[in-house]
Amino acid sequence: MASFAPATARAYAPATPRRAPAKDPAPARRPARPRRAAKAQARPRVAGGVFWIVLVAGLLAGIVALNVAVLRLNMQVEQLDNQHDELVSKNEGLQSQISTAAAAGRIEQLGKALGLGTPAATTYLQLKPNGR
Repeated sequence: MASFAPATARAYAPATPRRAPAKDPAPARRPARPRRAAKAQARPRVAGGVFWIVLVAGLLAGIVALNVAVLRLNMQVEQLDNQHDELVSKNEGLQSQISTAAAAGRIEQLGKALGLGTPAATTYLQLKPNGR
């Protein structure tokens, strides 16, 4: 059987000196920077989001403007409807006045009041056609 000794002190080989690196004719490289690709990808998303926000805001403003225009037109239609109703009632009143003023009995009374007397009997003549 093999027995194991506790690892208390190990004998290490003495450190060997490292060789100095050979000088390259190329300049020393800087440490690698983290890529900016992640930020570049984030910017189009932000720009795209801003574009959609502006687009939706423009569409909403257009809808509001359209609604305001429709409301104004509806107000004008209502005013014109009211004006039409007033003119129709005024026209009916004038027609009533005309029919009252043109009544035969009224004209006869006005004639008598002016001393024109009673109207003579009306006679009608029937003409025969010429030549046939």
